Amino acid sequence: MKTETLYYDGQCPLCSSEVRRLAALSDKHLACVDVHSTDLETEEKTAMLKVLHYRTEHGEWLTGLDANIAAWQHTKLGFLFRWLRWPVIRTLADKIYSAWAVIRYDRLYRSAPSARPFL
Repeated sequence: MKTETLYYDGQCPLCSSEVRRLAALSDKHLACVDVHSTDLETEEKTAMLKVLHYRTEHGEWLTGLDANIAAWQHTKLGFLFRWLRWPVIRTLADKIYSAWAVIRYDRLYRSAPSARPFL
């Protein structure tokens, strides 16, 4: 099995805390990479800082809550997150994650908050 990669914002205290727990519990097939440690172009780096990004062993990209859930599947606790992908719950969970991601990004990187999506 090849390594899959979770790209996260190392300057976000909540993100860093969760990734530390994830890394401690995960198998050897998950790499966690701080976006700030990459040499990506500014536009690409900004997009990756706005939401989690996850690259599968086959080169497929997952973002947001899908990325988080995929990363946790590398642990014994992965089953606890799968219900967030059930059809009825998925829509609401994705909206909540998206709203949280905008607020988190604004708080860390913008002096004037952008328009926040409503649930």
